[in-house]
Amino acid sequence: MKTELHPASSRGTADHGWLKTAFSFSFAGYYNPARIHFGALRVLNDDFIAAGMGFGKHPHDNMEIVTIPMKGAVAHEDSMGTNGIINAGDVQIMSAGSGIYHSEFNASQTEGLELFQIWVMPKLKNITPRYDQRTYNPADFKGQWKTVVSPLGTDIDSLQVNQDTYFNITEIAEGESLSYALHGAQQGAFVFVIEGGIEVAGENLGRRDAIGISQTDQIEVKASAAGTKVLLIEVPMVW
Repeated sequence: MKTELHPASSRGTADHGWLKTAFSFSFAGYYNPARIHFGALRVLNDDFIAAGMGFGKHPHDNMEIVTIPMKGAVAHEDSMGTNGIINAGDVQIMSAGSGIYHSEFNASQTEGLELFQIWVMPKLKNITPRYDQRTYNPADFKGQWKTVVSPLGTDIDSLQVNQDTYFNITEIAEGESLSYALHGAQQGAFVFVIEGGIEVAGENLGRRDAIGISQTDQIEVKASAAGTKVLLIEVPMVW
């Protein structure tokens, strides 16, 4: 087993007033040659966006983009004709493919928005852009891994993207353990603690700590704190 520890305190940060961000990987004005990507996982931004603020229309291409609001709601509009709201409890995907424009704003004029935006490098380039979103029942995450993103043509109960990646979320009680089986020898997993704490691969991780794990076929995660919530992103290490 190979591991790469990513303490929350080691993340890059930016504070633009209306936008406060912690970067797990090099992005925008933050550059760390040791933190460019983990396998096909290119971006994991932990964003706070002030009321009524957001990103105006801007382009993307050849990237699989996943947005997970944790508190509040995102107002989304794009060049595919999509116009809607992504609430906490929803997961949104965009396969940017051959190219799209989109904007995303805090849908509230009074409350802050907290979200994760995650980019995965695609399997095939220049595909027709795709958009999808889904609302998940919080009960689906309790005591088990719930797959919310999976490769095209696989899990019909998850959003599907153009890469061999699986996004899994769980909420586990203190002392509870879960195993996760990887989908092949070339796969790795980036395990990110949203809330609480875990023991994994011989390490103790707290809130917003993460660890990249590869060269193994199974990962064991044990909650070490109450209210533990974990995001596990499985990606190909070679693509």
